[in-house]
Amino acid sequence: MAEAALRTERLSRSFGGLRAVADVSLACLSGQVHAVIGPNGAGKTTLINMLSGDLAPSGGRIELFGEDITGLRPEAVSQRGVGRSYQKTNVFLGFSAFENCRLAAQSRLPSSMRFFRPAERYPEVNAAAGRALEAAGLAARGDAPAAALSHGEQRQLEIAMTLATAPRVLLLDEPLAGMGAEESARMVALIRALRTGHAILLVEHDMDAVFAVADVLTVIVNGAVLASGTPQEVRANPEVQQAYLGGEGEDE
Repeated sequence: MAEAALRTERLSRSFGGLRAVADVSLACLSGQVHAVIGPNGAGKTTLINMLSGDLAPSGGRIELFGEDITGLRPEAVSQRGVGRSYQKTNVFLGFSAFENCRLAAQSRLPSSMRFFRPAERYPEVNAAAGRALEAAGLAARGDAPAAALSHGEQRQLEIAMTLATAPRVLLLDEPLAGMGAEESARMVALIRALRTGHAILLVEHDMDAVFAVADVLTVIVNGAVLASGTPQEVRANPEVQQAYLGGEGEDE
């Protein structure tokens, strides 16, 4: 079996007496999209927050290519090759699409805090920004202010910014949120393309998109894993059908 790029073992998080994530174990492999689905309040966003370092686990273990990264701060997790997008678009609206990606790429330089050196003096950073825009399908929109981009393009830009940091693992938290059919189709195609060279953990409530793109599905209900397997196996699981697929669950 291939080594997991990202693995959790009995990962848990409690808030007072509420156990939001309970003993979740999963493995995300390079070259695969591992989708995590579940009804409203299932704990999906809490899970992804722990994987990115935004939230410390109460128990369990997180491994990145065999290295224990449990409890590391977000910047340390990012530096080790984990990129993350958020439910709400997180871009600099006053900057161009290219400038947004250049800022992200610059974070990988040991001299990233030297503010007074002209950005043009970093050809490797500019090249990384250009590659990220192209990979995200925004090569023709590099000069456009982020504020002038459509909602779908802003979501693509956020992924481009993540790609500019050269991640090996992508954590995508509802990348299709608020999109129409055409924008959703572009995002699904982008996620498929990014599968090459990355391990992708996808949290998403659009079931059509999930079943179109996922290689592996894990269903979480009340913070615990209900089922995990191929999309076909999960779709046929009667417990999953009763708990989620037959309902109208949304993410928290």
